[in-house]
Amino acid sequence: MSHQLPDVQASKPDVTVGLSQVGVTGVEKLVTIDRNGKRPIVLMAEFEVFVDLPSGRKGIDMSRNMQVIDEILEAAVSEPSYRVEEVCGDVAERLLEKHDYTSTAEVRMEADYVTRERTPASDLATQNTATIIAGAVATEEGTREEIGARVTGMTVCPCSQGMSESRARDTLRDLGVDEGTVETFLDRVPQPGHSQRGHATLTITSDGSPDVDLRDVIDVARDAMSARIYNLAKRPDEDHMTYHAHADAKFVEDCVRSLAESVVEEFGHLADDAVIHMKQSNDESIHQHNAHAERELTLEALRAEVDGDAA
Repeated sequence: MSHQLPDVQASKPDVTVGLSQVGVTGVEKLVTIDRNGKRPIVLMAEFEVFVDLPSGRKGIDMSRNMQVIDEILEAAVSEPSYRVEEVCGDVAERLLEKHDYTSTAEVRMEADYVTRERTPASDLATQNTATIIAGAVATEEGTREEIGARVTGMTVCPCSQGMSESRARDTLRDLGVDEGTVETFLDRVPQPGHSQRGHATLTITSDGSPDVDLRDVIDVARDAMSARIYNLAKRPDEDHMTYHAHADAKFVEDCVRSLAESVVEEFGHLADDAVIHMKQSNDESIHQHNAHAERELTLEALRAEVDGDAA
């Protein structure tokens, strides 16, 4: 006689409070992205998968649900796909279909994405690493998908640079240099300011799959800081990065505003209700704390603010 195991997960909990996210994190899968005849991109991706849980159910049955999640992820990553956010959307929709007690399924994914590039001055081959951020939320109303990236760059503080410039101006005057030459020199030779490694994050969320090229997202995010940085840097490259970073000093707030301006220019074709999330965090070099700024709003609202500023 077989012993029937009780379905404890389906029982009523002691405290009848619903939960918005129950699931698993840290699920690693290989994801292959096709590229129209080019060699596909293979990513080692880490997934987070959640469903909501009504107040009358004790749990989601983690062991059985993990099997369902694993099967769904395996099926999704085994099929041809051209966008990582489509993989997340596929998983979320299948999860929603499998769980009759849920109203929302959410999938998040991060993976390192390596691209080839050349150094800015010595023109040597090198690589750049960005973190892909993708996700999807599926409900009965439809699926919203997110695509974006987190990149690293360099920023220079305009405040400390301004103090250095003031000191240089006074020193040049004391040396008898005429005012016109002083200003010409300071215009051509940016003065020192404390620099830091910056981390820019840009994501775009919309109904269905956003019409966004991930490489464009990466470029926009990298260019929002004072200068790009490179894994390989010979002395001419170091000089190039240092000069250009100091020639375009930016506060953490400036970086987010640069992101905003470039998003409207690069992705203005997207639907008005696309949600833009912009974030900048700087690892301060002369402070123990870090600097942070961010903004999240619809493209329609962002376009109005940027266009209003331009007017």
